[in-house]
Amino acid sequence: MDRLAIDGGKPVRKNLLPYGHQWVDEADIQAVVEVLRSDWLTTGPKVEEFERAFADFVGTKEAVAVSNGTAALHTAMHTAGTGPGDEVIVPPMTFAASANCVVFQGGTPVFADVDPETLLLDPGAVEAKITPPRTKAIIAVDYAGQPCDYDALRAIANRHDLILVADACHALGGTYKGRPVGSLADLSTFSFHPVKHITTGEGGMITTDDPKLAQRMRVFRNHGITTDHRQREQQGSWFYEMVDLGYNYRLTDLQCALGISQLRKLSVWVARRQKIARRYDEVFAEVPAVEPLAVREDVSHAYHLYMVKLDLTKLRVTRAEVFAALRAENIGANVHYIPVCWHPYYQRLGYKRGLCPVAETAYEQLLTLPMFPAMSDQDVDDVIEAMQKVIGCYAA
Repeated sequence: MDRLAIDGGKPVRKNLLPYGHQWVDEADIQAVVEVLRSDWLTTGPKVEEFERAFADFVGTKEAVAVSNGTAALHTAMHTAGTGPGDEVIVPPMTFAASANCVVFQGGTPVFADVDPETLLLDPGAVEAKITPPRTKAIIAVDYAGQPCDYDALRAIANRHDLILVADACHALGGTYKGRPVGSLADLSTFSFHPVKHITTGEGGMITTDDPKLAQRMRVFRNHGITTDHRQREQQGSWFYEMVDLGYNYRLTDLQCALGISQLRKLSVWVARRQKIARRYDEVFAEVPAVEPLAVREDVSHAYHLYMVKLDLTKLRVTRAEVFAALRAENIGANVHYIPVCWHPYYQRLGYKRGLCPVAETAYEQLLTLPMFPAMSDQDVDDVIEAMQKVIGCYAA
């Protein structure tokens, strides 16, 4: 067995392979340059064009572009009508923004545990956390890129008259029972951060089939004002009214041009992610102490992230030591996520450890491995070699 790099051995790679990375080509650059040479850098025609292309891709009537994924979640919570005294059910195994958006509105996140095999929101746990009349909405997080059980969640939402929101920031390009992610909830939110499936630098989107909700979101992203600059320019008018307290959550034409160009390549990129995942699954199924997350048969997983759970009873070390050893081999391992209710801010709000035991136990075992479409086959082989090397050296 080769000596580990962390112990002075030769690393598998010369340079660090990150866990995620954008892919920007000349067509993307040219799309942005054309906007730079145009009359509109923001609130211009590219915003509507991107929204229409995105809505068509996910199969909804409306899409509303905003400045980032967190803004998308906040806009969704505002549009859902949540406020002080309201409760919204959220999984703990997610990025903090999935719960923060509830707090932004003065509401209370209620953490419901996850399924132990997929780490997706457990519908049974959701039902157990509903407290009428305080519960107003469910935020279902498509963790790692796998869609939640939307039929079960929709039945719960309908039974209790709740708004169903999909935090689909991980799952663009995926499907559930043949239906595209983005069309599965009352409101679906997306992120265009550079490690996501497509990027606009920073950016986000909310999709819906309800035109009235879409209009409310467009007002909210524009300071609560009913028209934007381009609309007033087209009308030959200066007059505008602020009808609600909104935010500047607008996405620029520069970013939308990049998004339009990136969206054209999304299907190919998702297919590449899925191919990498199949290779990982095949190899890691035979590696002791390494267990890929389960994938339901009725979904097409979009693989924003590729995670494994470590069986620490078969290792002589902790997850932190495996992580450090992989980084020394120049494999950019990561961990997603620290349970939201463990963060100091939420601890100060009164949330206690032990609230969601399945998610909390899984967190101690999770490891994220590199996953992005620009990875070469050699990059994938390097990840596999490093994992086999590290796990082999640390086997109990």
